[in-house]
This record gives sequence, C-alpha cells and structure tokens, in this order.
Amino acid sequence: QETGSHRQLFELLKHKGIIPGIKVDKGVVPLMGTEDECTTQGLDDLAQRCAQYKKDGCHFAKWRCVLKIGKNTPSPLAILENANVLARYASICQMNAIVPIVEPEVLPDGDHDLVRTAKVTEKVLAAVYKALNDHNVYLEGTLLKPNMVTAGQSCPTQYSPVDNARATVVALQRTVPPAVPGITFLSGGQSEEEASVNLDAINKLSARKPWALTFSFGRALQASVLKAWAGKDENVAAGQQELIKRAKANGDASLGRYGGGTAGAAAAEGLFIKDHAY
Repeated sequence: QETGSHRQLFELLKHKGIIPGIKVDKGVVPLMGTEDECTTQGLDDLAQRCAQYKKDGCHFAKWRCVLKIGKNTPSPLAILENANVLARYASICQMNAIVPIVEPEVLPDGDHDLVRTAKVTEKVLAAVYKALNDHNVYLEGTLLKPNMVTAGQSCPTQYSPVDNARATVVALQRTVPPAVPGITFLSGGQSEEEASVNLDAINKLSARKPWALTFSFGRALQASVLKAWAGKDENVAAGQQELIKRAKANGDASLGRYGGGTAGAAAAEGLFIKDHAY
C-alpha cells in the first residue's frame, strides 16, 4: 500500500517508530456437521505469504477464529478444529520470524450469562494452548488476543466492570501459561467506553496476572474517529484528536489508571454486530 504521496506505507510507519503487522487469515467458512459453526481459511499458501510479508517489512500477524455460544455450541469439533488452525498459523508465522497474535474470539451473540461465557472461554483457551504446545509453538514469541469475559448481548442480567474483570482474569489464570508475554483484548462489540472501563477494571483487580494486559481494539478504538472524520479532508484534524483521546484512555486503562468519562463522537454507542465477520 502507498500513501497519497506515493510513499510505501510500511516505510512511513517505520520512520515514525511504528512496527507494521498484517491480518493473514482469509475469513471464516462454515464447518460441516455443526450447528452453524465455522472455521477460518487461509493456511494453504500462508508460508509463502508470510515470507513475502516479512520481506515487505511486517513483523507480526493476526489470525481470527470464531466460536459461538448456543444451546449445543461451541461443539468439541469446532473447539478442536479452530485450536489446531490457530496453532498451525502460529507455527508458520514463527518459521518466518513473524510474531503471531493468536485470536480465538468467543462471540457475544446470545442471552447467556457471565458464568456460561467464562466456562466456554476457559474450554476454548485450554484447547488453544494444548494445540500450541502440540505444534511446538514458542509461547514467549506469541501474543493472545481473546475476548473479555462478558455476558451475552441479550442477557437480562447486567454485570459490573468488576464482575467482568474477575471472570476474565480467573479464566486466564486457569488456561494461559505465564510464558505468554502479553494479552491484547479485542473489544467484541462493546462501546468504546465500556471496553476502556472493563480493561481498566481488569488491570485494577488484585490478583495474579503474570502477563501484560492491554488492548487490540478495532471498533472500540475507531468508532469516534470515523464518525468525526466522516471521510472528509476538512475533518482530518478532528478525527486525529478523537484517536488521541481514545488511545490515551486505553493506555491509561492498560495501567489501571483510567477514571472513565472520556467523551467522544461515538464513545457510548453500542458497536455490537451480529455474527461479526471480516
């Protein structure tokens, strides 16, 4: 990719001290024999692509797998298949000197409560780390990008940020080895402010947390930016200011120092998208 001035984007990022990375999966596809579950495609040519990405200046990658909570899901097949796909991806990345971000997302769709999300998240993460071990992945050279443990979007019970933080940390304690250096949470359809407040609560919680706990938000970092910018050149500065505000809020939350209340063009708007795929 090039900038408007025809400069290679990765060169511009490198000049500004930003390490470039790339999403390498090719999207989700149906998993036959299951109740509308899926797996992620893109392994066939991944080694060749990673070799080229490394030459082009990328030093990390991400790959997203999706698990759904329902009456009979996630099934053992979906958990095993997606764990092995993530492990194979991570192994191929490391063969090409690229740091893999491992992303097993348990979707927030449904009316399940916090306990159900916690149990599913623990099962999924346990399977992922078993597969990573089986594939001889070097854990110290990986990052985990999981969902926070929150109730389903349609759950009638409202849980506090402290409830969410406690459930999240316990799930991680039970499944993620301390060799993993960092956990970078996805926002999973939370509003910008919800995601920041929950991340702050996770870092404030008094508990054993041998990993860096930070953010890798998409919608919850960009919603206010995109709304303020609106695709217009005259709004670029306004969009940049929104990004700075949200980045500062999440940076503080990563240290357990966020007080809440950062306003934004879309800070309180719900960002949930049913069966979110990209």
